[in-house]
Amino acid sequence: MKFLVGYNGSAEAKAALSLARDFAKTFNARVIVMASMEGGAGEKVEDITQAKQNLREAKDFFDEQGVECETRQMARGLTPGEDLVRFADENQIDQIFVGIEKKSRTSKLILGSTAQFVILKAPCPVITVK
Repeated sequence: MKFLVGYNGSAEAKAALSLARDFAKTFNARVIVMASMEGGAGEKVEDITQAKQNLREAKDFFDEQGVECETRQMARGLTPGEDLVRFADENQIDQIFVGIEKKSRTSKLILGSTAQFVILKAPCPVITVK
């Protein structure tokens, strides 16, 4: 089995990471932790560095329990939701884990919701964590 975790270092993403690790131990699954950035000239060096650090910490989190994990930092010009869904489809992912951040209705309308997009478009089951 292959699990995919969308990870940005937030408390909600850490909760998704923890649940994915528990599931991976139970089902002897391999986990891919992915940080998605749109890329291009608008990307800040600090954001790229932070994403790399977040992925290193996520890898260590899985290594502590002996759970097979790989990390991916993506910058394919897609939104994080699009990136997660496309990656899941291209790599035959069995389950996606994402954290849900509380947003106001206005914020969702203007900025959209990564988790909502993944839930609606993913080619496999999605587990969301608050």
